Amino acid sequence: MDWNHYRFRTLWSLAAPRSAVFAVLERPEDYPGWWPQVRSATRLDAVTGALTIRSLLPYDLALTLRETRRDPAAGVLEAAVRGDIEGWARWTVTSGGPGTLARYDQVVDVTKPMLRRLAVPGRPLFRANHRLMMAAGRRGLLRRLEAV
Repeated sequence: MDWNHYRFRTLWSLAAPRSAVFAVLERPEDYPGWWPQVRSATRLDAVTGALTIRSLLPYDLALTLRETRRDPAAGVLEAAVRGDIEGWARWTVTSGGPGTLARYDQVVDVTKPMLRRLAVPGRPLFRANHRLMMAAGRRGLLRRLEAV
């Protein structure tokens, strides 16, 4: 097993129109305004941005995301991820029941040296840290959608 390889899947059921959810998720430069763990987000060009994220554990992740797919009709936003973690991330936004289902998939390898050294003992904490970040993101997105 590669202790530095992670696969995440998170499902958010949201009482909001699919188009509204997609419109917020397609603007990562605005994430710091509603997602507390996204500490900074800067658009570098039309398809590339830099993000710094930090959840409960005391470390920052510096990332560069490059859009690889934007398909509003299919509800798909996908990006290549480089930096302290490397791999890909994808939002898939679909109509679901009375609202919208936002599915987040991420497959990454940790490259940050400190986190690589802590791979075995830290893995349960890193996964819990990710769950906490995603839960806070859902709450923030709901507040953003209510305000729009």
